[in-house]
Formats: sequence, C-alpha cells, structure tokens
Amino acid sequence: MAFGWIDEQAELRRRAGLVRTLRARPADSPLVDLASNDYLGLARHPEVVAGAAAAARTWGGGATGSRLVTGTTELHAELERELAEHCGFEAALVFSSGYAANLAAVTALAPHGSLIVSDAGNHASLIDGCRLARGAVQVVAHADPEAVRKALGTHDGPAVAVSDTVFSVDGDAAPLAALAAACREHGAGLVVDDAHGLGVLGDGGQGAPFAAGLAGADDVVVTVTLSKSLGSQGGAVLGPARVIEHLVNAARTFIFDTGLAPAAAGAALAALRLLRREPERAGRARAVAGELYARLTAAGLEAVRPDAAVVSVRAPSPEQALRWAADCRSAGLAVGCFRPPSVPDGISRIRLTARADLSGAELEHAVRVIGETRP
Repeated sequence: MAFGWIDEQAELRRRAGLVRTLRARPADSPLVDLASNDYLGLARHPEVVAGAAAAARTWGGGATGSRLVTGTTELHAELERELAEHCGFEAALVFSSGYAANLAAVTALAPHGSLIVSDAGNHASLIDGCRLARGAVQVVAHADPEAVRKALGTHDGPAVAVSDTVFSVDGDAAPLAALAAACREHGAGLVVDDAHGLGVLGDGGQGAPFAAGLAGADDVVVTVTLSKSLGSQGGAVLGPARVIEHLVNAARTFIFDTGLAPAAAGAALAALRLLRREPERAGRARAVAGELYARLTAAGLEAVRPDAAVVSVRAPSPEQALRWAADCRSAGLAVGCFRPPSVPDGISRIRLTARADLSGAELEHAVRVIGETRP
C-alpha cells in the first residue's frame, strides 16, 4: 500500500503524545495572546495595516515573479535600504520568508570544501541550511564559544560559524562577541539569525548584533524575519554589499522563489518606520518578559530567565505540556506548547512571548491562569 508507513508513524506520534493539529484562528479572538511572535504588538497596528493595504492597491496582490525577473518593486528596494540602515549594515536582501533567508545564507556561504560549525540549539531553518550546504558540518555544544574555536581549529579552508542570536525554545541569547572573536582567530565568517532579536534587543530594537558591537562588520552576516517584531511576513539577509551581491547570484531560495508579496513588504516597512519613531517599544517588550519571569518563578514555576522576549516554562512531559496549554486556552489565555522534536533537549515546555502592548491587567491574568492550571 502506497504510503502505508504513514499510519505507523501516526500511531507512534499518538502514543508519544506528539500529535500536532491545525486550529483556525478567528479574526477577533477573545484570548489574551502570549503564543504569537508579535513582540511589539504591530501586526494589527493601523499604520502597519494601512501600509499593507496601500502596497496591495499600488502593486497588486503578488510580486508576479522571482526577484530577478519581475518580483523586485521599488517598495522592496526601499525596505532593503531602511532595514540595512536600521540594523547598521551595508546592504540587505529581502526574501519570501525568514526560513528562505536562512537557507540562502548558509548554503551560499558554505561551498564545497568549507566547514560549517553549528550550535546544537539552532533553529530548524539553520539546521536545514547546514544539511543542504556543500560544506562539512560540525555541531558543537550550545552557546559555547570555546567549542566553536576548537572546531574551527580542525579545518584549514573556508569556514563559517552559524548560530541563532536568541534561541527560540528557551529565549536565551548567544554570546555573540565571544563567537565573533573565536571566528576571527581562524579567519572564519559568522552567520547569525536575529529573528528574535530584531525589534527587541539593542538601542531601539536595532538587534542583537548591533547590541554586541558587530553591526557593519565585514565578517558578520545577519538574517532576520519580518514576521515577528515587524508584524508582517518575509525575511532578509544583512551584511557587506559583496556578500549580498553574492547571494543575488548564488542563493537558490532567492533566484528561484517568487518575490515577497508587496502587501507584506509594505506592512514591514510601515512597522520598521513606526519602531524607529517609537524606539521605546523594544524596552517595553523586554520589561514585560522580565516581569513574567519574575512573577512565574515567584509562584514556584521553573522558568528560564529571558534575554529577549521569550519566556520558557518547563513541563513534566509532552502530554502534560499539551494539557497545560489546553487548560490555559480554556481559561482565556493562548500560550505556545513546545514538545519533541521541536525541543533539542527532549524537555517539553509552554512558551510565552512577551508583547510590548500587553496591559497590566492582561499580565496579571496570564500569571494567574498559568499558575492555576499547572500540572
């Protein structure tokens, strides 16, 4: 029977409590949202929505082709210029998703004969980039610059270290300055995914590399997503102009993919301009995360101290994590639920994302519900 093995896999997932299902979200949900990645509360901001609508009216519903054919509009070029300026890099290149941006950066910058040193806690998109790249891959201990240094010392040719800046599971930050120092000792490049740092870390949300003093460095390449702090969709790679030019000519997820929809580009550009006008939103997101952590740990829950806007709370098992998230939802609170294989250490969690627009009453409600529904 064709695909008969699928039924066996489904049964194994069911027994392990790892079945995933889709849930359609209504336009006006009554839930307090600590599950989305809308860190700055901009996805529904009137200026961001207006930016999307204006772009759709001007450019149409889609980009109409790949970026190298008809998919690059003046709006895309404007977004790239302002992203690069905000984050402190020479140039930027916009992709249809953050996932595509990571695949592009890793595969195009790790050719045959090179070494990729990858953090064990990296996001799936970086892992897939490593798998698709032609270079050899060495996975090293999580957030360990010395392990990166030792791995680079085993290779004589071109090399690159790859890491998230803020890890999506526990919300802990990578030691970027130390990673860069390890790379520079061996003439290696550093590629970092700032999906969870842009808009939250650095002065006015300029990102984790900016905060670490790495912005504009000729040996550092940064990927970002437009779907978190900027409340839109898409991704980008930022770095030296010669690296960006190389991606235009060599990155398959850029060359062969349809360009980002104009509405998404318009929304992201409006959100970026709003953030630059209201830089205090970044600090507010961090403050909310810190308050969540303080209140949850005071209540006896095992949470990880947040370095950005992600607060992770440990659960006893995958089944109990799933039940905990469901009980929170029943009590009016949406939280994330991370279970294997999404967590590298096999420990299930509920995952909370702080939002800059979360009110004091919503924060109080969230802490109370999480405590009352704990396994």
